[in-house]
Amino acid sequence: MKVIRTRSQERILNLLKTLKQSTSAQDIYVELRNREQNMGLATVYRSLESLKLEGLVQVRTLANGEALYSLAKQDKHHLTCLQCGTSIPVNQCPAQDLEIQLQAKHNFKIFYHTLEFFGLCAKCQLAEASK
Repeated sequence: MKVIRTRSQERILNLLKTLKQSTSAQDIYVELRNREQNMGLATVYRSLESLKLEGLVQVRTLANGEALYSLAKQDKHHLTCLQCGTSIPVNQCPAQDLEIQLQAKHNFKIFYHTLEFFGLCAKCQLAEASK
C-alpha cells in the first residue's frame, strides 16, 4: 500500500535531507519560512508526528526537554552533559542484539532506537572540582 504524504510532510522530509544534524521543530519552522515555504508551527508539529509514526523521522529528547528531529537513518547514541549541554555521539551500539531479540519475542517492528547517557563532561568535571 502506497503511503500518501501531505505537501507539508514532503517539505519537511526534503529539508531534513539537507541538514547535517538533528534540529528542533521551531528551527524547522524558521528554516521553511526562510526558504519561502510558509507553514504554520502547528502544521510542522503535526507533520513531524505523522512522519515519526511512519518510521521516517526520529526524535531525540534532550535533558532540558527540547525535542530534536532527524531522518531515521540509523540508531543514535550520545553522552550528554547535564551542565553545559554538550552532546558527544557514541558510534558503537550496545543494544543491537537486544533490539533483534525484542523484535522476535514480541513480534514488534522497531524502526530505530536511541540511547542517551547523562552526566558531566570532562570540562564541567574540572569546573566542579575547582569550586
